[in-house]
Amino acid sequence: MSTVLVYAPALDHTQEGHPESSARLKGLLPVLDKFGVLPELKLIHPIPATIEQLQRAHTAGLVAYVRQVSRQGGGLLDYGDTYATAESYDLALLAAGSCCAAIDALMTGQADNGFALVRPPGHHAETDRAGGFCLFNNVAIAARQAQTVHGAKRVFILDFDVHHGNGTQDIFYQDANVLFTSIHLFAPYFYPGVGSLGETGAAKGQGYTINVPLPPRVGDEGYGRIFEEVVRPKVSAFKPDVMLVSIGFDAHWQDPLAMAGLTLTGYARLARVLLAMAGTVCDGRILFVLEGGYRLEALRYGILNVIHALLGRDDIHDPLGPMPYLEQDISPLLQQLKERHLLY
Repeated sequence: MSTVLVYAPALDHTQEGHPESSARLKGLLPVLDKFGVLPELKLIHPIPATIEQLQRAHTAGLVAYVRQVSRQGGGLLDYGDTYATAESYDLALLAAGSCCAAIDALMTGQADNGFALVRPPGHHAETDRAGGFCLFNNVAIAARQAQTVHGAKRVFILDFDVHHGNGTQDIFYQDANVLFTSIHLFAPYFYPGVGSLGETGAAKGQGYTINVPLPPRVGDEGYGRIFEEVVRPKVSAFKPDVMLVSIGFDAHWQDPLAMAGLTLTGYARLARVLLAMAGTVCDGRILFVLEGGYRLEALRYGILNVIHALLGRDDIHDPLGPMPYLEQDISPLLQQLKERHLLY
């Protein structure tokens, strides 16, 4: 297998004390080199997205707003904690453009699969609004690249960052050519507060959004069941031309911002399940795009394990071990999902 890696760590997009900072990706390449995977990857040099690429997913107003705040030296982009520095607009262009370049490699047969290690993250950025640490929606822009430039008729996007991919959902909510599935923690006052079972798409896109709202501490077994009992049958029926995965390592049981209960071993197994699906339905074309993850050791080993899987290696590194709590049984939730989405 041939695997592309795009690395755009956005070192100048950082705010002291903020969980989404340059520390997340700084120094990652030497770690990958230490474990012997770097020489096996095809590195793509980051390139900025064009305005046309951005506006396939976002309004001109949002693009202008992010550019203006950044050019004025930076500041907050929302009423929460989504920030921009003087360099953030240009770095956000690199993140989005790098994902498009990776899609180009997959869709033209230059690579089988890939991983976009980019910042700022993107899945909370809606059509016309930045938020949740996200400026532009990298995975949505990459999906539009596959559709517009390469003629992909069906795109599957799976989001299993611990937070709901509200931005990606917003962009594709009425699109029957994109099957969007988000697996996320769903609790009172947990960001972004949307992503319920009843949000299933609208107009032509009705039925093409699947939300899996989880209680805390679902763990490896619960996530595994979701992938096998919900994701696999829907992907098999949809038969996408390419698969995109918004992966956040903040579902790890040690992440400081959430408590979903996944282990590093669980993440590694889920990556292999997705690779097997891609091999069956779309000739292996699958691109992982980094979203969250704020426990640095879990983030780095999680990325390493996914790369092992992409390269067809069996290696799994899990120095953090199993979750020390009982896993939640999600059988009732799975039954509701099967009834709502006709998974029989």
